[in-house]
Amino acid sequence: MGYILELRKAVGSRPLIMAGAGVILINERNEILLQRRSDNGYWDYPAGSMELGESFEECARREVLEESGLECGRLEYLMDMSGEDSFYEYPNGDKVYLAGILYICRDFSGEIKNQEDEVLEQRFFPIEALPENTPPLKIKTRIFKKVREYLKSAETQE
Repeated sequence: MGYILELRKAVGSRPLIMAGAGVILINERNEILLQRRSDNGYWDYPAGSMELGESFEECARREVLEESGLECGRLEYLMDMSGEDSFYEYPNGDKVYLAGILYICRDFSGEIKNQEDEVLEQRFFPIEALPENTPPLKIKTRIFKKVREYLKSAETQE
């Protein structure tokens, strides 16, 4: 059982600060990998909470591997997430303020496979054609804006 689940036994659904990490995987066509989550039906990038003793980078790599079956090579820092904009209430009523690091990864390998209990489906989307059903967090708007800027910057460097 993971750290957050153990903590939830003690504190119930009240708000927690949840440390974690996520990764925006970008393929050779500059599309980003999103997965439709089984708990809320939203399309989102691979991410999750830290386990005790993990670094942000270790957390990011583990979550991508667990949720997508892909192994990350080089990770690039994209941004940190925290504050009021990062509040989320899960369908079961658990409340969290996310505090984490988001990475970009263009260097990944393996074959996409869904983590049965968390992911319904996965596919790559152009950044300008993301599915409408993404999490309703204010911070997601900022994240996808930052990814657009990253991709535009990468295009001008080529």
